[in-house]
Amino acid sequence: MSSISEQTRWEEFKETGLKFLLAPAALVILYIFFGLFGRNFFSYAALVNIIDAAYYIGFISVGVTFVIITGGIDLSVGTVMMAAAIIGGTAYRSWGWSLAPALLFIIAVGIAFGAFNGIMISRLGMPPFIVTLGTMMISMGVGSMVSNVQSATFPTRAAADGWYKSIFKYIREDGLTIPTGALLLIGVVIISHIILRKTKMGRYIYAIGSNKEAARLSGVDVRWWEMMAYVVAGACAGIGGIAYAAVYTTVLPSAGQGFELYAIAGAVIGGTSLAGGVGTVFGTLIGVFIMSTLAVGLPAMDLQAHYQTFFTGIVVIGAVLLDMYRNRKAAEVKILTPADQYRQDRLAEIRELRQLLREAKAAGRSDEVRRTTDEISRKQQEMKKTFASMKAKEKAERARILAEEKASERAFQERKKSERA
Repeated sequence: MSSISEQTRWEEFKETGLKFLLAPAALVILYIFFGLFGRNFFSYAALVNIIDAAYYIGFISVGVTFVIITGGIDLSVGTVMMAAAIIGGTAYRSWGWSLAPALLFIIAVGIAFGAFNGIMISRLGMPPFIVTLGTMMISMGVGSMVSNVQSATFPTRAAADGWYKSIFKYIREDGLTIPTGALLLIGVVIISHIILRKTKMGRYIYAIGSNKEAARLSGVDVRWWEMMAYVVAGACAGIGGIAYAAVYTTVLPSAGQGFELYAIAGAVIGGTSLAGGVGTVFGTLIGVFIMSTLAVGLPAMDLQAHYQTFFTGIVVIGAVLLDMYRNRKAAEVKILTPADQYRQDRLAEIRELRQLLREAKAAGRSDEVRRTTDEISRKQQEMKKTFASMKAKEKAERARILAEEKASERAFQERKKSERA
């Protein structure tokens, strides 16, 4: 294969594939770095801690990814998660509910808050930032009022209703801990990916984020599908509330403020564009694990927890800068020079010949295979030689034009000096 063909494939990879590999590569580099310089980081216990730290943030990050793809924002997912958890815990402890309905009620409360956000934003046209900021305060207040400003305590693992903890962490009789919640988190991510990529809802959510007015003119019920994005965020906040209760048992009133920032950070680090229209839940999952790796790895290097906040902020700024660069490159109008246009045309011809070559090989036509192979080789050599010649002429022409511009500028400056004299 010619160097020109390889160069073209590299350029295509930079434009499409490279952005999806940055977050996984950063996660691997971080893990190796902390493993080399941290204490006992390459241990099973450290891996379990990383997964534990990703549960509830992971769920709300997946939900907020839907919202950000539409071009919106949800600042309430953290407090909604905690309010739902404390309301469900109050239903279990104070209202006499059994555990299973109380856990389902947590998800229902999250969906209710998400629907409220969606109605205010999609139906009344209010700014997402203002609406979700208000919902953040409302959910904190509702959780405190329902619980009477008391913490909600869920059953411990040893209690009769402690079975729900095994959904997220199973402990064998020999003491081995199995992070089963990772399977649930991955399951939610897979379902969300299918919704975004394989269903009408996902296509419309991307369309709304790319250009809301164009989506509306195309017949998309923008208000309904925008609201559904916030409903999904609320449902994920409810699942996150169950995960939080399973990991920590006790839920405090008026808690959860700040979790939304980590959720948004996970989505942004994973490649979701704050401008809307771009994002994947698998990227968000990687972003969440990057933050949980920081949370576990920094203490392994004898650095306190506040360093996690600092470095997470650095990573978020870097991710946003990268997103801005991608958007700017995507918005650029690429004007091909004659040499570049020649190369594209010849590469198209070579691709057609390769297709014919594959068909000839499959049919066993040896003479045609030989002729086509020779033709491909001839066209590649001709393209390489002609492209290099055309590029050299274009470079020489640019240098000539630049020299003329500089000479004209010098003549103009000399004329101005003579006029002043």
